[in-house]
Amino acid sequence: MAGRTREQAFRPWAVDVLLGVGVTVIVSIVISANEGGRHGPERVAYLWAVGLGALMLARRRYPVLVLAVTVLGLFAYYAVGYPAIGLAVPVAAALFSAAEYGRLVAAVSAAVVVTVVSVVFRLAEGQDFAFVVGYELAGHVLLMGAAIALGDSVRSRRAAQADARRIAELTAARYQQEAQTRIQHERMAVARDLHDSLGHTVSVIALHADVAREALGRDEDAARSALELIRSAAGRSMVDLRRTVTLLRSPDDRPRTVVSLANLDAVTQAAGAAGFDVDVRVDVDTPLPGPVEAAAFRIVQEAITNVVRHSAGSRVDIRVRQDEHRLTLSVIDSGADAELEAPKAGTGQPGTGRPGIGHGIAGMRERAESLGGRLTADPVPGGFAVHAELPLVGSA
Repeated sequence: MAGRTREQAFRPWAVDVLLGVGVTVIVSIVISANEGGRHGPERVAYLWAVGLGALMLARRRYPVLVLAVTVLGLFAYYAVGYPAIGLAVPVAAALFSAAEYGRLVAAVSAAVVVTVVSVVFRLAEGQDFAFVVGYELAGHVLLMGAAIALGDSVRSRRAAQADARRIAELTAARYQQEAQTRIQHERMAVARDLHDSLGHTVSVIALHADVAREALGRDEDAARSALELIRSAAGRSMVDLRRTVTLLRSPDDRPRTVVSLANLDAVTQAAGAAGFDVDVRVDVDTPLPGPVEAAAFRIVQEAITNVVRHSAGSRVDIRVRQDEHRLTLSVIDSGADAELEAPKAGTGQPGTGRPGIGHGIAGMRERAESLGGRLTADPVPGGFAVHAELPLVGSA
């Protein structure tokens, strides 16, 4: 990296040095031709050529100053009476540099000033009009115009390359941000799945562990049944956990936990075993998009878990209905704990007095909103109700 930095820092100076040497050599060759002028190619004339080339070392930082000194130096050279070197040759590099660094107006102005002063001075000295204007002028103007055009072209290309680099950097940054957002969404989805699945399983295990403990020594069949339910719930939880770990280790494989509204019995079994009378009605005519069905299953699962944990009632009604545009579901229990603070009505925001239910409601709302739907969790007369609407369009 350090080597590349030194190389990149060296290149501009190398270009400037080569350009300066080129200007010095070309102007010196023209001086040595000894055409015109009152004096021959003296040493001072060659020193002037060297100075003209040395100006190229400052062309990047002071392009306008270099151009002005070059023009004034050209006028001074001719005023002394040294051999003719033309107009465009000594100022071409300065014009190129000014245009290259965005001083296009200064470059054009300098070219016009040099041309006008030269033509007026030579005609005032009595030189032939046809030769000065008709023969030499066109070549000088074309050469100076080419130098300005080349400098502006280099500037434009450099600006285009810089814009391309910025666009590439912004695009890369955007892709990275989108990737981070996708990763965050995946993490949130995994967290919600683990919360819903493990939370439900732990509730079931805790409930039936109490049943088994109370039944030991009194009702062996009830104890065995409770232990079997604990074993079954733990087994399902381990399957979900293995699938989640597989997803985290091999994200490209995208294994998904199989959740379906057809498997709601596995969820409602916990409520039934806890003494609730569970009434389930699912009115779904056509296959649902996978994300919608998964979200509906997890919402019902979490709602049932909250019922088992917090409700003092005896009945749970689960309704799932599909129409043309959305899937609506509700989980209503008949006895919310009046001593615990309920969520704010109509908002679905968890109350501060219901420990253990806050994250569950937040997770249910996130699931619904991630699909463009909505969810409310509010107390109702004689109980507590969770309602959700999940759009079917655009969820596949």
